[in-house]
Amino acid sequence: QLLARLTGVNDKMAEYTNSAGVPSLNAALMHTLQRHRDILQDYTHEFHKTKANFMAIRERENLMRSVRKDIESYKSGSGVNNRRTELFLKEHDHLRNSDRLIEETISIAMATKENITSQRGMLKSIHSKMNTLANRFPAVNSLIQRINLRKRRDSLILGGVIGICTILLLLYAFH
Repeated sequence: QLLARLTGVNDKMAEYTNSAGVPSLNAALMHTLQRHRDILQDYTHEFHKTKANFMAIRERENLMRSVRKDIESYKSGSGVNNRRTELFLKEHDHLRNSDRLIEETISIAMATKENITSQRGMLKSIHSKMNTLANRFPAVNSLIQRINLRKRRDSLILGGVIGICTILLLLYAFH
């Protein structure tokens, strides 16, 4: 019902946009109308998807209920309420659950392995590119080292001059 109401609102917006005589606002109105139509389409798609999921879950529950009913009728109809049969059924359920958990764990481990393998490949690629650049431009590396040495030397000299000036200023101030 809400989707039908939203469709009606979008249709009214389309009528208003087509009847509006203001050409400067027409492009903005058309853009707004298109955006609202896209939103309506997304809502409609999500509604149908959710409805299909709900129907599938309902069918599965009905099927499981009928299977349980068949099992219960088999147990009571044949007159076999054997403890051994119940234990076998419980053991079967436990095995099925264990198998499902193992499959999930294996799939998680495989996904982790693939992810780590792809990360290793990326890191190898980055490492080889960095080595290629360092080997291709060794002069740049030595130039950067010399620049850093001169920068350190200049900062030491500047620090020394500032220190000496401060000491001389203090000596002058106290005498």
